[in-house]
Amino acid sequence: MERSALYRRALAPISICVGCIGGAAAAGGWALKMDSPGRFAMYWLAVSIVAVTGALLLVRRQAIKHGENFWSPPTRRVAQAMLPALVVGLAFGLMIAKWASEFQERYDAQTIALGLIILWTLLYGLALHAAGFFMPRGIRLFGWAFVLAGLFLLGAMALTNITASGVSPHLVMGIIFGGSHLAYGIYLYFTEQRKNEA
Repeated sequence: MERSALYRRALAPISICVGCIGGAAAAGGWALKMDSPGRFAMYWLAVSIVAVTGALLLVRRQAIKHGENFWSPPTRRVAQAMLPALVVGLAFGLMIAKWASEFQERYDAQTIALGLIILWTLLYGLALHAAGFFMPRGIRLFGWAFVLAGLFLLGAMALTNITASGVSPHLVMGIIFGGSHLAYGIYLYFTEQRKNEA
């Protein structure tokens, strides 16, 4: 019988890996000046593919280590739960990349990028929350953290002139996706270590 504990063990290294990729990508996007909406969207879509690939390789390594199938029924359930929200995020990213010039006729580049970040944050939170029904409870809470972060950004965008603040959208992505995953991964690493010692 498949054990959900397998996913708990795999989550710390996956989250740390995704956090490192997100942080490095934020620095890279800022340094390379990927500021136009089209370039911003394509850059972060490419980063997400790298992060997903890294996560899948770590899950595969964990499965091999424990002598289990990589594409097991629990893995399929998690993938199926996350897929709808992730596909919607991909579609919106591609839409911004394709029609960036049309959007820029009405909105400045930072507003478009921040709107995309809000949408991605909300959708990712919903994907994590859906996957959390097949994983430890902490994933659902982590998903809620993304939903709340997205709503906070939405409120800040609606009620203040946040787009005129000059904050780099890459920095926002680095904090929301890189920093949160890194912090969660470190938390999981130490809590799992304490449980294994007990």
